[in-house]
Amino acid sequence: MTPQPKRKHSKGRRDRRSAHDAIVARNLVACKNCGSMGLPHVVCTTCGFYGDREVVQVKKEKAKSE
Repeated sequence: MTPQPKRKHSKGRRDRRSAHDAIVARNLVACKNCGSMGLPHVVCTTCGFYGDREVVQVKKEKAKSE
């Protein structure tokens, strides 16, 4: 069997452990080419540019004809 605690951990000690679990908002920056928001140091998912040059060709979505 595994060892069991001899004393109860206080509420303060328990809460201090989970103090670093807060959700933090992601840092978003505007693309220099198209202006859409995205993660820094990542190729833009909208236009395919990274910095001043096109790295990936983004395919245009076809309009659905119903």
